[in-house]
This record gives sequence, structure tokens and C-alpha cells, in this order.
Amino acid sequence: MQDNREITNEEVQKASEIINNLLSYYNSKVVGQPYLGYSLLVAMMTNGHVLLESVPGLAKTTAARVMTEAVNGSFSRIQCTPDLIPSDIIGTQMYNMATNTFEDKIGPVYSNFVLLDEINRSSAKTQSAMLEAMQEREVSIGGKTYKLPEVFVVIATQNPIESEGTYVLSEAQLDRFLLKETVTYPSARDEMEILNRVEAGVFSESVASVDDVVYLQKLCKRIYIDPAIKKYIVDIVQATRMTDKILAPELAQYVAMGASTRAAIAFMEVAKAIALINGRRYCVPDDVKALRYSVLRHRIMLTFAAVAEDVKIEKIIDAIIGSVKTP
Repeated sequence: MQDNREITNEEVQKASEIINNLLSYYNSKVVGQPYLGYSLLVAMMTNGHVLLESVPGLAKTTAARVMTEAVNGSFSRIQCTPDLIPSDIIGTQMYNMATNTFEDKIGPVYSNFVLLDEINRSSAKTQSAMLEAMQEREVSIGGKTYKLPEVFVVIATQNPIESEGTYVLSEAQLDRFLLKETVTYPSARDEMEILNRVEAGVFSESVASVDDVVYLQKLCKRIYIDPAIKKYIVDIVQATRMTDKILAPELAQYVAMGASTRAAIAFMEVAKAIALINGRRYCVPDDVKALRYSVLRHRIMLTFAAVAEDVKIEKIIDAIIGSVKTP
């Protein structure tokens, strides 16, 4: 049932304290990836999932662990390989010789934060099983259904460079992720700071709890979003499907397929989270645009020509957003 109560100043203040503590904790542990921390926070607040793309060794796993530690949540890391099967993730039935019965053994998916490392290395069948759990937020073992934790965030990573021995995620599967972030190399200054922190050792206690995350999630749902902002979101998503009419021909030729309705839902949920992060009870157009790349970069499919000519998806997204009138 929708909670339509107006958010009080005390609730906003409490939320701001939790959010500031989480961001401060993240920035104290992870160097040079502030946007990644911001996106992970938004995912926590909306109970959404994140796809991270970068070459190895750029702190993707560290970032996921840090956010888990910040709220003292449960964490599972699953290293995806071609021989990984669905039961390795979801769970299976194990025979107990002492009782002469089969017992359900829940897999590592039953955690607050699940890191799927190199998801594109697992087979299509295993990817499908995990993505079903992400969508339904429950798993079935031996005919029995187990609800996943109230706070359940999947952080999947993939390496865009290596293609040998990988299974590319389909467009339908990519659409299940709330956000897609690309992680870049740190600057020389940041890399030096990383070395200093590793040498010194950085340890600290958690600054929030899983209950605090649930509090933020419930508060996000109560953030007011005006019909004009909703129309703005719909207009953006509709624009991705008619690029031949709104973009210059030299750009429109690179778009093969626009975003689905899930993009509109993601825009709305992300906008509410960002409004709360900024200490507001209502959404503004800038909240919609803040994570526009993360919401759309995996939902707009480009042609082979775009890939061959190294056309950046961010350029296409900016052109689409620029064509839509801001309320």
C-alpha cells in the first residue's frame, strides 16, 4: 500500500545524516571513484542492481565490499566461470545421511549485497537463473520458495576488453539493471593516494545498518514527483525510440533500438533517490538528468557502424536529452 504521508523535516534530516555517513565512509575507503559510490548509494536506496564495466583491477570489488561494510550487511562474491551452474548460485538439495532426508541448501545469492564478478563469463543458463532471482527477488529449491532479503542489491561486473570465452548479456538481460557504470583509470594523484592507503591500512567501523537502508528505501517511495516531471521522463524515453525524427541524420543513423519502459521506471526511482540525497521532498528536472548516462547507456542499442567508428553512447544520450523540452 502506497504511503502518501508528507515527509517531515525530521525524516529528511535523519536521511541526510545516514546518506552523508555512507558517502563519507565510501570516500574514506575508495579513491578516485566518487561517481561509482554515488551510483551504489542510489542503487541501495532504490533496491536496484548495478552493472559495472571496466578492465580488471579498478576497485569494483572493493567498492561493493565497502558499501556492504558501511551498513554491516551480508556480502557474497561469486566468481563467474563457464562451468558455473545455476545451483552454484541459487542453491540445491543436499542429502543428509544422518536423517536420511534431503535438505535445502541456499546458495550465495541469499545476501544483502551480491557481487557477480565477470558475469559475462558464466553461461547463458546461469545468467538467466541469476537475473530471474534479481527480478523476482525469490528463489525456488525443491519446490519450496525462499524470499531474498529485504535489501537485495546485485553488483555485476564485466570486462569489455576480453571476448574469448564470454557470453554477452542480451538486451533483455541488460535492461534488468537499474544502472550501468563505466569505471575508468584513476589519475596519477589518486593512484599515489591508493598506494598510501594500502600501505597505512584503512579500517573503520560500519556507519549505518541494513535497517537504515530500509528506512531510506521507504522514504524514497514517498518523495513527490510532479506529473510534469513524469511527462518529462516519458518524453525522454519516447525520444530514444524516434531518433530518426529528433536527431541530426549523422547521429540518428547510429541508434539501432531505443529504451524500454523499464528506463522510465528507472528514471523515476533514481530521480526520487537523488532528490532525497539533495535533502528535498520533491523531484526537479535536474534529478532526472543527474544519472542519465547510467540509466540509458545499456538501454540504447547502437549499430555496428557506431561501434566501428567509436561513437560514444554519452554523445547520443546528450543529444536525445537536449532535444526534449525541460519543464
